[in-house]
Amino acid sequence: MRILIADDDLTSLLMLGEVLRRRGHEVLEAADGEEAWSEMQRADAPGLAILDWEMPGMDGLEVVRRIRAADAPQPPYLLMLTARDRKADLIAGLEAGANDYLSKPFDPGELLARVEVGGRMLEMQARLAGQVSILRDALDHIKTLQGVLPICMYCKNVLDDKGCWNQLEAYVSEHSDAAFSHGICPECAERHWHTKP
Repeated sequence: MRILIADDDLTSLLMLGEVLRRRGHEVLEAADGEEAWSEMQRADAPGLAILDWEMPGMDGLEVVRRIRAADAPQPPYLLMLTARDRKADLIAGLEAGANDYLSKPFDPGELLARVEVGGRMLEMQARLAGQVSILRDALDHIKTLQGVLPICMYCKNVLDDKGCWNQLEAYVSEHSDAAFSHGICPECAERHWHTKP
């Protein structure tokens, strides 16, 4: 997984990077909030970011707010890293849009566990986005069969969107997954076969 870590403390940045790289993650580093914000605006931005709360210039909380305000179609998982331990700070971070919170100094095992949770959330988001895309395609497909459909009152052929007349079966087969099984209705059986079902 590609992970952005942002911390103005070089020691903390190195430790975070080492722990994550050992687990096999690709790590991008940012030394401040401005750099983190710039990385998260890129088209290939990482799906998970670990942001230190207190950084010069733009702090981690402001980076979180900006990322959430951008309203990306696939929102990243944001983990706040801070020495602050008051409940009010935890609440402020979560209300700003952080998904999780990790106290400094961090425990490597806890860090990796929280990153794994973030990874699972991103996987679920991706699967859900895939399902939404399939449903949108299905809805678009269904919409092709909605609306006014010109049909000949004698032969029952249908006028398609290209201006060609087609048999009803051919038109429906082309615009849906419907399959046809032919039979004879009671009225036609009596008219054509002179029998009553």
